[in-house]
Amino acid sequence: MALTTKDIALLAGVSQSTVSRSLNNSPLISQKTRERILKIAREQEFEFNANARGLSTNRADTIGIIYPDDYLEFGVNLYFGSLHTHLRQTLEKRDIDLIVAFSKNRWTGADNVKRLVVRRKVDGLILVRSLVDPETLEFLRRTGIPFVFLHFHQDSPNTEGIDQVYADHVKGGFLGTDHLIRLGHQKIVCISVDEAEEFAQRRRGYRTALEKHGIPYDETLMLYGDRSFQSGYRIVKQHCDLISKATALFAHTDVMALGALDALREMNLRVPEDIALVGYDDIELTTFFHPHLTTVHQPREEIAVLACERLLELAGSKRIKRGKEIKIQPSLVVRESCGARA
Repeated sequence: MALTTKDIALLAGVSQSTVSRSLNNSPLISQKTRERILKIAREQEFEFNANARGLSTNRADTIGIIYPDDYLEFGVNLYFGSLHTHLRQTLEKRDIDLIVAFSKNRWTGADNVKRLVVRRKVDGLILVRSLVDPETLEFLRRTGIPFVFLHFHQDSPNTEGIDQVYADHVKGGFLGTDHLIRLGHQKIVCISVDEAEEFAQRRRGYRTALEKHGIPYDETLMLYGDRSFQSGYRIVKQHCDLISKATALFAHTDVMALGALDALREMNLRVPEDIALVGYDDIELTTFFHPHLTTVHQPREEIAVLACERLLELAGSKRIKRGKEIKIQPSLVVRESCGARA
């Protein structure tokens, strides 16, 4: 006679619902309890049929991840590719599949978010988008499907009551600038991106650090690129005179910082002896160049894990109140390019 979840519940001294949640890797069950129940299930040679689980609970055991349209661009993909690795690892540990999509089908223009939900392909969505149109938000609210905004902080009346997990970019912009000021730099050129709220937040952190140390903000020291290596290189080349008079440079992506590093070499400016350099994101590529890049670390693993846990928590119970915001603090990784000892 086949063993049932009721039998395991009797052996473990817990409720049948606790057994079911443990077998489904629910975050509502403690790790200790889950491991004890799984151990009993293995010892009793309990066969847990994943297909039957899906039929009985009407669940797909699949999470959809919606990425920005520029995901495949080199500079953007270096960061989001790493973030995706952490998302995949987190979900695979819970035996959950992933479907990756963009907001629109590039050939038909169809709304991928609506398609995934209407066809019941996913149990929830992680939206890695800087902007989501009000119509899509209303659709998601109406269907009741669990979803979480990841990385990009949404701050508008349309996004009230929505779960979000993101890094504190104001703090990140502050950390990079404050570090350079404490090293004695006052004329700090900042290379940012004139799009997306995350970069506006980094610029706000830059200004906050200047204000804290009583250094007047100089608009001429704020330059704008497009996140790419070529952009960082081009900006430095186009502003040779300005860069030559500065003592430090803070680029708001690592890729732009590495492009700037290449241009500085061609200008015979040594890093960090003649000019200090700090980047942002802490992508793996930063240690492939010399000097190794000092940078603001985005806690990708922590962001990914917390977003997945929150989404699974929402999927596990309709009684949980939505609208939780989890703001993760970045940190500074000191390497050689700023001139300070790590």
